[in-house]
Amino acid sequence: MSVLTSEAVILRTWPVHEADLIVSFFSRDYGRLKGVAKSALKSRKRFGGALEPMTVTRAWFAERPRQELVRLDQLEIVRSPLSLPVDPVRMAVLSFFAEVLDEALPEHDPQEAAFRLLISVLEQTTVEQPWMPLTYFSLWITRLMGLLPDIAHCTECGETLQPAEVWFQNTDGLFCAVHRSGNAGRLLPDSWQVALRMLRAPASSFAAEPFPRRRAQDLRRFTLQALERHLERRLRTAEALARLGG
Repeated sequence: MSVLTSEAVILRTWPVHEADLIVSFFSRDYGRLKGVAKSALKSRKRFGGALEPMTVTRAWFAERPRQELVRLDQLEIVRSPLSLPVDPVRMAVLSFFAEVLDEALPEHDPQEAAFRLLISVLEQTTVEQPWMPLTYFSLWITRLMGLLPDIAHCTECGETLQPAEVWFQNTDGLFCAVHRSGNAGRLLPDSWQVALRMLRAPASSFAAEPFPRRRAQDLRRFTLQALERHLERRLRTAEALARLGG
């Protein structure tokens, strides 16, 4: 049984037995995995503070024959979310990243693009700037999951959308005024144009751009609808973000 190593981000943990933890983590090379961290609640040497959700680590683990859970041997912190100031909004955004990935990604399936997306938004998620990376992540993970048709054209008729007439409803894609349903929500021109730009540029290019809480709220609502429709359940962290005004 060989020991594997990979860069990995901790998604969540839960206790089992007296001192062990089950850890869900997203590795760059092997995808999302679940492992047992023996005596994690006692051993500071092997795990330390590396088990905090959204900690970027170097993980050492071993796959065990005929067992679903890997054996998690050691974690080395690369970057901790606690190294920057924390407030309720930033923590809710980080928790949203973790919940979406833990629920949406299949196990043992490398997802390089999703991993790079996560690393890029983690670098940008600060107390001063939480809403831009949340918007960027929500949009891109929706696309990577195959839930985001071409947003430059109406999903129904294929005509080019105009900034003042972009609508979303309880189905994938965006719609023109002619083909929207009666209960469709309107995507504001700025939100639509931000989405088009975000699909062409890295998250870092938006770092210096003003992004207050209300900006692109409708875009986040559109992507959240797609995610929850696919997962067939409500996301708890999205409800927390809504209470915080997001």
